[in-house]
Amino acid sequence: MTERPEFFRFHNGGDKVPLPFSSDEYDARLTGLRAAMAEAGVEVAVLTSMQNIAYYSGFLYCSFGRPYGLVVTATESVTISAGIDAGQPWRRCHGDNITYTDWARDNYWRAIRSVAGEGRRVGIEGDHMTLAAQTAMTAFLSPSEMVDIAPATMRQRMMKSPAEIDLIRAGAAVADVGGYAIRDAIREGTREIDVAMAGRDAMELEIASRFPDAEYRDTWVWFQSGLNTDGAHNPVTARRLQRGDILSLNAFPMISGYYTALERTLFVGEPDDASLEMWNANVGAHELGLSLIRPGATCSGITAQINAFFAERDLLQYRSFGYGHSFGILSHYYGREAGLELREDIDTVLRPGMVVSMEPMLTIPDGQPGAGGYREHDILVVTEDGAENITGYPYGPGFNCVG
Repeated sequence: MTERPEFFRFHNGGDKVPLPFSSDEYDARLTGLRAAMAEAGVEVAVLTSMQNIAYYSGFLYCSFGRPYGLVVTATESVTISAGIDAGQPWRRCHGDNITYTDWARDNYWRAIRSVAGEGRRVGIEGDHMTLAAQTAMTAFLSPSEMVDIAPATMRQRMMKSPAEIDLIRAGAAVADVGGYAIRDAIREGTREIDVAMAGRDAMELEIASRFPDAEYRDTWVWFQSGLNTDGAHNPVTARRLQRGDILSLNAFPMISGYYTALERTLFVGEPDDASLEMWNANVGAHELGLSLIRPGATCSGITAQINAFFAERDLLQYRSFGYGHSFGILSHYYGREAGLELREDIDTVLRPGMVVSMEPMLTIPDGQPGAGGYREHDILVVTEDGAENITGYPYGPGFNCVG
């Protein structure tokens, strides 16, 4: 009987395919990671999250219950992938790749050990690695110490390179395409799901046109109507649109793991007076917020000023969440640069090269005048002397009363 390997290199196809960024870009990211490792006294990093593996290697994995990894030493960068993916992880990563097999439990850790060695000071992602994984790592790597390097990687991801900003800018333009397609699909009697599909299809076609060498996955739309607008992340339903409905347009193109968004309030026909008052108040908060994003401003300071705006109008109790967040490699099921969110408890200072949203939301409970969820969302690139708004789709009643 032929002995089956625990892991092996399956570089199927020989040549790499074009990645989202150049080799120089990934090398620069790895240089930054290695500097953080050296500062923390870490000899080897074992990264496990989708966001960090994609950020440092270009490979965005599909877990389906299997673990994946990226092992980074002073000289090596090796993705660890499951046999079910064959040669795709090699073709889609910067650096080396090892495939582990299913023939025996814990072959994943044996593959990691082949690169990481034993008895070393290991950097891990404390916000991602499970207790079970830590137990297995201890058994196979016998680390002298485990050090949480997730905060350092987050800080690195918060600062966007020019190449990242170019991709994010393209994503914002794709979101605008989805927004116009959604607006065109709005009709009395049309289902939420039908409107959402129109926006998603338009964005996927636009992404394929702009990025012919990419993999296409994860682009989606949340289109909500009536009571369904009360939450920002409420899924699409088959509810049919009615005249007078408040609507929430949420278009999310995904390009090689990079998330962008367009979110807008709309109405089917004209809003009543109470709804228009709430809508205009949220638009006012949005415009105030846009004016506050600049280098040197703090997340908490921006939040305080928008809070005051709503408090003056007795609306602060209807605020739903923070006023914005960072952009980059993230999605609705992976990634988050929590150190760059516009909230009371985040004191991060905005710097040129950061990318943030401005997205105030008011939720007026059902049964009250103006009931519904009001939200506007633009993406801004912080520059040397201010901020550039890269969202183009119009906001407010002047454009978004449809039918």
